[in-house]
Amino acid sequence: MEKSGEQFELVVLDPPAFTKSKGAVKGAIRGYKEINLRGMKLIPPGGFLVTCSCSYHMKEELFLETVLDAGRDAGRELRLVELRRQAKDHPMLLASPESHYLKCMILQVF
Repeated sequence: MEKSGEQFELVVLDPPAFTKSKGAVKGAIRGYKEINLRGMKLIPPGGFLVTCSCSYHMKEELFLETVLDAGRDAGRELRLVELRRQAKDHPMLLASPESHYLKCMILQVF
């Protein structure tokens, strides 16, 4: 799509979990960075990217950093419109940190 010049005002990225263990986090970072970079290249300035992660081991701060790195590599500036977590039907239990696994960013891409 990038090569053919296609553009979309909104790109949604909601892949399956890229890592299910601590040992696979480096590979997950590469995967999340790659799909976000590719997604950003399909968005005209001012368009939106919704990007998600359901990988528990991909912590929220690391996910934010990875997407920011993808933006830098794509030559894009990102504005965080909203940061979301899982809905009430997927409760985050304080005694069970692995229950905090869903992350979603809504970004405007320039």
